[in-house]
Amino acid sequence: MARIVILGAGIGGVPMAYEMQETISGEHEVIVISDSPTFHFVPSNPWVPPKWRTPEELKIELAPVMQKKGITFIQKAASLVDPVNNQVQLADGSTVAYDYLVIATGPRLAFDEIPGLGPDGYTSSICHVDHAAIAAQDWEKLLENTGPIVIGAVQGASCFGPAYEYLMVLETELRRRKIRDKVPMTFVTSEPYIGHLGLGGVGDTKGLLESALRDKTIKWITNAKVDKVTAGMLFVTEVDEDGNDKKKHELPFKHAMLLPAFTGIDAVRHVKVDGLVNPRGFVKVDDYQRNPTFKNIYAVGVCVAIPPVEVTPLPVGTPKTGYMIESMVTAAAHNIANELAGKPPSAKATLNALCLADFGDSGVAFLAIPQIPPRNATWSAEGRWVHLAKIGFEKYFMRKVRKGISEPYYEKLMLKLLGVVRLKGE
Repeated sequence: MARIVILGAGIGGVPMAYEMQETISGEHEVIVISDSPTFHFVPSNPWVPPKWRTPEELKIELAPVMQKKGITFIQKAASLVDPVNNQVQLADGSTVAYDYLVIATGPRLAFDEIPGLGPDGYTSSICHVDHAAIAAQDWEKLLENTGPIVIGAVQGASCFGPAYEYLMVLETELRRRKIRDKVPMTFVTSEPYIGHLGLGGVGDTKGLLESALRDKTIKWITNAKVDKVTAGMLFVTEVDEDGNDKKKHELPFKHAMLLPAFTGIDAVRHVKVDGLVNPRGFVKVDDYQRNPTFKNIYAVGVCVAIPPVEVTPLPVGTPKTGYMIESMVTAAAHNIANELAGKPPSAKATLNALCLADFGDSGVAFLAIPQIPPRNATWSAEGRWVHLAKIGFEKYFMRKVRKGISEPYYEKLMLKLLGVVRLKGE
């Protein structure tokens, strides 16, 4: 019997555990290690500060679900992955041995790379549900004492969709409260243009998102390098297309949320042997989600090393969207099953991108096949149906986690968006 250890229990790790267990039909042991007792539905974090959701509504206790699925759940933080000795060292000094390891940790949030950034500094975050709960307190202060808001993503960030979502969700809430006129809003991003999204744009995302910002009278600064943050002030250098300093900005704020750059988590990026990770601590994988050096280690999700889609004036990472992660999970599960059966890995992730960007009472959806150019197909659209689809997606995914269901939901949704089955209200 082989022992398959999955490190991480988020959008990638939980489906990985479910699909792995179903694929091997209980013939081998599946273990999940997580520093948190709960699964968090990260895509809904932008709804927490305006109290459209509570943090508890986005959490699911994992131990009972894992037990029902026959999966061993270890709720401890990992301190170091040891690929030479095939074990994961835990923070309490114990170790967990593995025959196969799947790294699905998500990222480390690199707030420390910019002075004053993050919940321990002067800006809010929605990258983690607990951060979003803290942001809710800051949002309440803004409602009591209105003033400018700054939202965006710093240089090196690779996940821009949530910043656009949070910006537009807050804008919607301010209009509902009839105080939008008291709150100037600015979007600050390292993207070379609005709607780049780390993907070189998808369909007409540039036009759709620029139009949305203009319609809501939201100013923006692209090619923006955040130098530092102090209490109530954001210091930004706007660069030109060659990356040279173009203009300095000092942006006052009463509430600010800036997505940070990511790195691999410490337990992975501090591995003492070469070959597992790149300089930022992301796991190197081949076409089969397998590390080229340590072939019994696989990786799925945000922790995977994927190069930028193109050269940009400021560092802009490639996002790992839900559909892409889902396809990584399926490929990894089937390839490990193949290896256990004495067969070579053969499954490859499709790496398509599907995103539902909620704007509070509307939204923008885009599809890229594949995510990284050149592409076979691109598509983008807007409308209230996107907002409704995001709500439906949240309900489905949470139900899927609670019941231990392994099902390719993104694939079904992609087919609907492509017109095989049309979404009602589109």
